[in-house]
Amino acid sequence: MRSARVVRSLRLAPLAAVFGLLAACAGTGGSKPPATVAALYTRLDQATQGYQTALQQVRAGNDAAGQQTLGQALDTLKSASVQCGSTAGCDPQRFFSAYDRMLRLKDGSFIGDETPDDEPQTGMALDQRSAAALPEAQRSVTLLHGQKLSELIAMNGAVKAALQMWLTQWRPNLIDAWINYQYLRSEMWPQYKQADLPEALLFGIMAKESGGKVHAVSRSGAAGPLQFMYATGMRFGLTNYNGFDLRFDPAASARANAEYMNEQLKVFNDNLELTLAAYNGGEGRMKRLVGPDTSVSFYDPRIYDQLSQETRDYVPSVLAAAWLFLHPDSYNLRFPKIDGVPGSITLKRPASLSELTVCLGSAGGMEEGWFRTLRNLNPRLDPQQEQPAGAMLQVPKLLEHSYAARCVDGPWPILAADLHNAAAPVVAEPPPPPPSPAKIRRYKVRHGDTLVGIVRKLRCSSVQEIAEMNHLRHHHISVGQELKVPECR
Repeated sequence: MRSARVVRSLRLAPLAAVFGLLAACAGTGGSKPPATVAALYTRLDQATQGYQTALQQVRAGNDAAGQQTLGQALDTLKSASVQCGSTAGCDPQRFFSAYDRMLRLKDGSFIGDETPDDEPQTGMALDQRSAAALPEAQRSVTLLHGQKLSELIAMNGAVKAALQMWLTQWRPNLIDAWINYQYLRSEMWPQYKQADLPEALLFGIMAKESGGKVHAVSRSGAAGPLQFMYATGMRFGLTNYNGFDLRFDPAASARANAEYMNEQLKVFNDNLELTLAAYNGGEGRMKRLVGPDTSVSFYDPRIYDQLSQETRDYVPSVLAAAWLFLHPDSYNLRFPKIDGVPGSITLKRPASLSELTVCLGSAGGMEEGWFRTLRNLNPRLDPQQEQPAGAMLQVPKLLEHSYAARCVDGPWPILAADLHNAAAPVVAEPPPPPPSPAKIRRYKVRHGDTLVGIVRKLRCSSVQEIAEMNHLRHHHISVGQELKVPECR
């Protein structure tokens, strides 16, 4: 554990003042950095690599070499950052990102028996079949078309504000999304991996869109775990299949989402923020706003100020959720360990998903019960509809034994069936009250009167009504005749 103490004792505090000065210069710079700026960026890359090498040396037990390499790396970083603050065209954000990365590494999240922050806490091990089907699985967790996702997420004010929301008010939603995703992972992640997209991005979108609730439907009509609008879903193959809306199918929706993201990444030259804005606010609108300059920033006032508040919030929220997926330990966040290996059961007796939820109880330590997971894994089934004996249902593998122990015989399936068949008494609606009869008064026909004229005077009847009330033929009336007419209020 001495190596762990050495790494955790590293101090980056002297650099904080340097980066405070850099922040004051954040607005400077041109579109094409000169050679002096490129040289500073090269030194920054060398310092970052040197810092990582130092940590590896310490981890291997070579403390002396690690401290020497570390000192050289920090000296290089400090010198380059000071020069950046006074060099026109130098982007301080690059140095902020490097400093932020070093802070996370310095925390020692991968020291000892733990794993690097870049490896998400999946909490599950895919079975051998899944592992064989997903070579280089870890690579697709963090890479977007060969680039590290963490390097594509600008740690600016908007993303930091979203991080705070996920870690405070939205924290329960984030944990629920994590749990739901772990049980859907075997269906959704292979679609993203095949499309060479990072798993963290998939989680970020799903956490913001639906929280992992497969049957979620928005007020605007977007549906499914990734909230496709009907027309967009149809364009990517999410049609109605035997009466089932494929937007609610986790694997199909993940495939469609991956195709959409890759399509729009091509349109916007791999600009992830613009692509996410298109997914939320419509690709047509984003194309019109961006025009031919796909290098424009999402936060450029020409773009940002023209977007809806929903889209302005959506993009950093997705990126923040993806960031937490990659770096939970750096934010004092612990995702629960979930065994999401997929399995199945064959019903030994008729049962609905609701009945199975009752008899399974809190099996496997699931205190909130299994209703959401069973619905998510069997999206085509009505949860209240009883399925026949012999039907096969998708469940987490850990529930296969629990089903046999709890839901085949004994008191729990009997209780579940009794509750399922119970119904509250139906109270018949009282019949509507009969319409109150219209009050009638008498009207004496005068010279020059016609039915049309009389109706106009009354202002609450019709020629047809008065003719029927008085049994008039051809609407004929005579002077002195008394007519029954409604008494108008």
